[in-house]
Amino acid sequence: MSWGTELWDQFDNLEKHTQSGIDVLEKYIKFVKERTEIELSYAKQLRNLSKKYQPKKNSKEEEEYRYTSTRAFLATLNEMNDYAGQHEVISENMTSLITAELTRYVQELKQERKSHFHDGRKAQQHIETCWKQLEASKRRFERDCKEADRAQQYFEKMDADINVTKADVEKARQQAQLRHQMAEDSKAEYSSTLQKFNSEQHEHYYTHIPNIFQKIQEMEERRIVRIGESMKTFAEVDRQVIPIIGKCLDEITKAAESVDHKNDSQMVIEAFKSGFEPPGDVDFEDFTQPMKRTVSESSLSNSRGDGKSEPKFGSKSKGKLWPFIKKNKLMSLLTSPHQPPPPPPASASPSAVPNGPQSPKQQKEPLSHRFNEFMTSKPKIHCFRSLKRGLSLKLGAGPEDFSNLPPEQRRKKLQQKVDELNRDIQKEMDSRDALTKMKDVYIKNPQMGDAASVDLRLAELGQNIDKLRLEVQKFEGWLAEVEGRLPARLEQPRRQSGVYEAQNASGVNSCAQDRESSPDGSYTEEQSQETEMKVPATDFDDEFDDEEPLPTIGTCKALYTFEGQNEGTISVAEGEMLYVIEEDKGDGWTRIRRNEDEEGYVPTSYVEVYLDKNAKDS
Repeated sequence: MSWGTELWDQFDNLEKHTQSGIDVLEKYIKFVKERTEIELSYAKQLRNLSKKYQPKKNSKEEEEYRYTSTRAFLATLNEMNDYAGQHEVISENMTSLITAELTRYVQELKQERKSHFHDGRKAQQHIETCWKQLEASKRRFERDCKEADRAQQYFEKMDADINVTKADVEKARQQAQLRHQMAEDSKAEYSSTLQKFNSEQHEHYYTHIPNIFQKIQEMEERRIVRIGESMKTFAEVDRQVIPIIGKCLDEITKAAESVDHKNDSQMVIEAFKSGFEPPGDVDFEDFTQPMKRTVSESSLSNSRGDGKSEPKFGSKSKGKLWPFIKKNKLMSLLTSPHQPPPPPPASASPSAVPNGPQSPKQQKEPLSHRFNEFMTSKPKIHCFRSLKRGLSLKLGAGPEDFSNLPPEQRRKKLQQKVDELNRDIQKEMDSRDALTKMKDVYIKNPQMGDAASVDLRLAELGQNIDKLRLEVQKFEGWLAEVEGRLPARLEQPRRQSGVYEAQNASGVNSCAQDRESSPDGSYTEEQSQETEMKVPATDFDDEFDDEEPLPTIGTCKALYTFEGQNEGTISVAEGEMLYVIEEDKGDGWTRIRRNEDEEGYVPTSYVEVYLDKNAKDS
């Protein structure tokens, strides 16, 4: 079907139709353009969403991403980032393959349509001009015929009138002949114009217009095909990224399937395992006797009656209790156990008490009692100084050997430090090797550079490597020390030696004797482990070298002789004058000092205390 033969008389309608086709094409271009904007916006929002939930570098949040569940979430975020990239690809392809191409095609289409309809209008104007010429020739021929008839009638009238002269008749005859000749000429012209018009008209409707309309039809069909191809491309652009999007989704599924709850649970153990054992049973305290508390056979204190070596607070029990008292310095103030002192000799001889007076540091009172005691008494200034130091360690100024951490965590930190130092050494060695090769090149080819200029840098690298190796040796020593103290070592048979037990008890009591149990207010693995093995009673002294001794708050006079047989007590002779450094807190014991090296507890009833006036006011 051809528009030239079927629609030869629908020039105006075809013009409107082709214009509406261009409008549809421009509307489709606008649709695709808005779709690309949506894809870009969606991709941007996906990227922002993925970035928002990415772990921040060098933060505690990043440490949580070592578990399989959090790693799966991180993989999901990364895949969503790639997913967003595919939507950007959709936008780019639609812009380049559809929007840009169709925009350029619309401009060409408008120019072509304008040219075709210009030719059509020109052909119409030509046929209309021919028609006007035909009409003018026809009217002229009609007029000349009428004039010839009138001239003939006038001649006949003049010829019949006898009163008219012959000259007038001749004149009328000549006029009639002239009019007839003019009519014949007009007729010939009209006939010629008519033939020409018919020829032009035939050519117009059977040649020019069909050709023009055929071109318009082809133009319109190309437009239709082009918009169909663009719609197909629209779908293909989406279809091309479906496999990649499918891979993204497959990776998310794979990450989800990699979540291992057992592995995560094990990682929690490895991350937070301290290496301690659970605390032992709480001892029963018998309050039935009015004057003193008896210690049960299962107590943590020494039981000398049966000659059996009981676990000391300073040995394994100490390690068990430490995790619960390392929170702050205040807890160390609350965990100073006291035992009721023996009565004075007036009522009962000190020697009558079994095993002598018990150490004030070997039996714990209830925590609530110690807390009430602490709240009602004024803490020593040096305790809060130690608390401040402990806080500084909490804020990041920890020891270099990580001794403030539990054993297992300390081992991990030391291992990480060793690995980090080894990596630094490898980097330095690689740099040294590269510079050595460069120096060899300079030696072989002096024009490339001065070999002496590399020597200084090589010396610096050698020094750096030596320093790093020393650091590695230092941390490996600490690591070997920690690894030798981890739970594998706890399986060794416990020593039953009385000397070992005595050393343990000495180590504990020397630690518990002072109200400041740790200068930083927290547990140090080094203290606990050394106490457990075979550290003498002075293994805690290094921790308190920077602490000032307790100030004296008065003097006292010994009323009776007291034999301090247990750890934490001190022997005094009757009438001896001593310094008071800590008054009775309600437990029946007073802390005194003989000299800088000798101090301990005596029963308050055995001494007469003279407190300084300033101490009373404070």
